[in-house]
Amino acid sequence: MAATRSEIQPVALPNPIYEQTVAATRPWSRPMMRGQILRIVDLEGQQAVDTLFYKAADTSERYSAQDTIVGQGGPYVTTGTRLMSNRGNVLARVVADSCGRHDTSAGACSCEANTVRFGHHTRYMHACRENFILEAAKYGMTKRDIVPNINFFMNVPIEADGGLAIVDGVSKPGDHVDIRVEDDVIAIISNCPQINNPCNGFNPTTVRVLIFDPLD
Repeated sequence: MAATRSEIQPVALPNPIYEQTVAATRPWSRPMMRGQILRIVDLEGQQAVDTLFYKAADTSERYSAQDTIVGQGGPYVTTGTRLMSNRGNVLARVVADSCGRHDTSAGACSCEANTVRFGHHTRYMHACRENFILEAAKYGMTKRDIVPNINFFMNVPIEADGGLAIVDGVSKPGDHVDIRVEDDVIAIISNCPQINNPCNGFNPTTVRVLIFDPLD
């Protein structure tokens, strides 16, 4: 069950060692060391942030949505969720979440999916899959290495028939999620450019990423 805002306990963190504003529609990536905390801030609210993690020493080990869902027995990511790898290891943990829940079932938008869902006139619109490919290439990876991802701040309820619905986000301006990495990883983000469904309120906006050194 998702945490409510009244149940959320903020994590006291030192000053960040890194800060960056990620422009609307753009990608971001950075290597992180074990124990560091990545904070993603939804500056204006209702902005989906597609995210992947890869083990830095061996990028063939990477985030697994399937193992994460099975491991916790639930479909949403929130405080306490262990972000599992395709080899059954914990890559990261969500240690704080002011939003309440995040999707890890709907995957990333792509030019191909846009065409199928919204019509051929959307074929050349920028998409998260392309953002992921651009960033992954910096670390020697290709489109074959792009896997189902986490969609932070994206609201995807599961309907009675088992289908997924993409609806208006519930995140408010300033909502954030903190992820502590449990291995040396490469974090890759696509600040989702989708304008054809309500995952970004039909208006992609900027987000902020901060990195903090380990607390102990």
